[in-house]
Amino acid sequence: MLINLSNHPSNKWTSKQKREALIKFFDLIDINFPIINPEDDEKYIYELAMSYKEKCIEIFKNESDEKDDNAVHIMGEFTFTYALVSLLLSDGIKCIASTTKRIVKDLENNKSEVTFEFVRFREYKKI
Repeated sequence: MLINLSNHPSNKWTSKQKREALIKFFDLIDINFPIINPEDDEKYIYELAMSYKEKCIEIFKNESDEKDDNAVHIMGEFTFTYALVSLLLSDGIKCIASTTKRIVKDLENNKSEVTFEFVRFREYKKI
């Protein structure tokens, strides 16, 4: 099972990204990424990360088969992402990110249009 914890719900993913997720993880559940106020301090971020870690563990416990390859796809505000990935990895839970190609099209009047093309999932690893 793959938990998608990002600002991009899986129903808006490209068919390539969704297909790769379902081939590898069989099932996909979205959790809304929290809105994080830039004024929030580190203690708040840590406590929020702890609560999301517990939420992910509960979902795996209730929704996933023990034989499943489970992971959390996490992309978003950097300090929260770092805190949550650190906590999940410490509990042996795989975390992944999406990689994309950034495609820029120059338009008139010094404007540009940017699109992102999914390439693959990349695992967060402890160093």
